Amino acid sequence: MRLAAVSLLVRDYDEAIAFYVGKLGFALSENTDMGGGKRWVTVTPKGGQTSLLLARATSDEQRTAVGKQAGDRVWLFLETDDFGRDYTAFTAAGVRFREAPRHEPYGMVAVFEDLYGNAWDLIEPARTGD
Repeated sequence: MRLAAVSLLVRDYDEAIAFYVGKLGFALSENTDMGGGKRWVTVTPKGGQTSLLLARATSDEQRTAVGKQAGDRVWLFLETDDFGRDYTAFTAAGVRFREAPRHEPYGMVAVFEDLYGNAWDLIEPARTGD
């Protein structure tokens, strides 16, 4: 088994695609019109196996949850093999980081926000056995 996708509430499909593909460099894996204004949209980090299903919020309750799917906690963890490269690219693309990069026993990490304010970790795991 594997985790195929995680649903992420968004205000608008196209603005979310612009952020995840245009700023974070994810691949647009699928963008299928389901009729009635609904689309099946998935984006996947390069080299990743798990996608984000961009789910347009359609009810008041869902719209209230956009950007707050984990409260104010880090919700998603984006692992990289080159923290400096990706931190620099994200910063240049206008991605907002909540903090400066820091070294932790588990690796190099910094918290950033997606376009709605959800908190993510950008993390390069510490190498073991070197």
